[in-house]
Amino acid sequence: MSPKGSGNGFVRTLEIEKPVLGNNTADAQRLEQALKKNLGNQMGNRGVSIPLYLLQKLPSRLRAWDYKARAILFKDRRSWHLVDLLAPDSLQPVLGAAIDIGTTRIVIRLVDLEGGQTLGEVGFDNPQAAIGPDVLARIHHSHKPGGLDQLRSLVMDAVNANLSGLCRANGWDTQDIYLVTGAGNTAMTHLFLGLEAFEIIREPYIPCVNILDTLLAREVGLDIHPCGLLFLFPNIGSYFGGDLVAGILFAGLDKKQAPCLMVDVGTNAEIVVGSRDWLIACAGAAGPALEGGVSKMGMTAGPGVIDRVTLDPSTRKMCIHTIEEKKPVGICGSGMIDLAAALFVSGRIDIRGKFSETACGNQLRKEDGLLSFVLVDRANSGTGRDIVLTQVDLNSLTSSKAAMYTILEVIVKNTAGLEFEALETFYVAGTFGSFINPDSAISIGMLPDIDRSRFQVLGNSSLGGAALLLLDTTAHDRIMEIRQSITYIELNVNQEFMNMFSGAKFYPHTDRSRFPSVSIDSA
Repeated sequence: MSPKGSGNGFVRTLEIEKPVLGNNTADAQRLEQALKKNLGNQMGNRGVSIPLYLLQKLPSRLRAWDYKARAILFKDRRSWHLVDLLAPDSLQPVLGAAIDIGTTRIVIRLVDLEGGQTLGEVGFDNPQAAIGPDVLARIHHSHKPGGLDQLRSLVMDAVNANLSGLCRANGWDTQDIYLVTGAGNTAMTHLFLGLEAFEIIREPYIPCVNILDTLLAREVGLDIHPCGLLFLFPNIGSYFGGDLVAGILFAGLDKKQAPCLMVDVGTNAEIVVGSRDWLIACAGAAGPALEGGVSKMGMTAGPGVIDRVTLDPSTRKMCIHTIEEKKPVGICGSGMIDLAAALFVSGRIDIRGKFSETACGNQLRKEDGLLSFVLVDRANSGTGRDIVLTQVDLNSLTSSKAAMYTILEVIVKNTAGLEFEALETFYVAGTFGSFINPDSAISIGMLPDIDRSRFQVLGNSSLGGAALLLLDTTAHDRIMEIRQSITYIELNVNQEFMNMFSGAKFYPHTDRSRFPSVSIDSA
């Protein structure tokens, strides 16, 4: 194995000019000159920051290494930070970790900063959920004595434990991690760092901070290399966080010539439309009915969870698929959309989203006056109980799909002045987006009826953007440019949204001409 670091990333091999009589330039300035020469045009208007802990042993190190070194760097809006210096022949691994700080789930990706490879990934439930299932509950808890420290400790301890396990599983050590990048919504960023967050939810909704400086990881309790740095993606405001900025970076919306759209469905539906010339964003409630918490049958993806439902065209029978082919225990968001689509196109629910007792036959039951469609009976389920979709579940899904379509229509048509057909690519992000079937979402009127080839699944774009920043030295400049170029619209005070929402609560819509590809079997 030979030392790396001569590329264009954050690890560079340097040759520093040796001192001679007649040239009394200090060692630190020689190092700074070597760094500037190596970085070239990437320096921009930034300086080079060399911390005291490196200066303290710099003379002896440079002479022992014959004025050669491996430099570990990071760039932010203020300067190029020299994180550490290693011997030129050092074989020590130099790693980075990207973190998606999700409200429900946290995902960490370990990367090789020199080679660019992904070394491993781990996801786990956000332990703050034990305090409160949503951001609002957690922020209220943070306002209680000791509440903020408790929330911060919960998430930091979990991140450290999972970082350690991820490193061990791949033969590394947490001390090999020098850079950590993280992206989350505004509230999660605050709670991750232990920042007071109560003003985010109180009018006029002001965060403590939107653009954070690069932090020493040990200052916030991250157990990585003692010199390691932490960078969290900047927020736009209270309801537009760094996770969306990371998603835009990952999708490359800021570089597109033709307008594209990215939608990330989680607790909220967050949408960005635009190109390299302009970006418009908004967020609105559309996600809760699609994942665990609102629907009795809804749950996050896991073994035995129904993630796909298809309709046999000849028998009209529902066919299910479960994760890891286990016995069904429930259904997640993508499965619920598939199920609603199959029910609608087979005539089992009408345009109002109400069950047809005739079409559903003996699969429809009524208990305590509530209609329920039995997707899997107790004899075939993994829980010993029927897996059902109640009318209440369906009503919740109907509201969510209507909100989703209306948000899209407001931002694309009414705000950007475009038709859906003008979008070059329709990116679907998030864990939910990784499994969604566009045909199903279109069938129920959740997504616009456009050419299916334009839909592209991004997966976890927040994590993807955080990882990209570890490997692309131009990414930070793009992040700041993205932040400056975004126009955010507030839907909560948009009367137009409320008016259009009513029409979208029908299947697929009150205006059927918007969904020409959707056909209904009324047999």
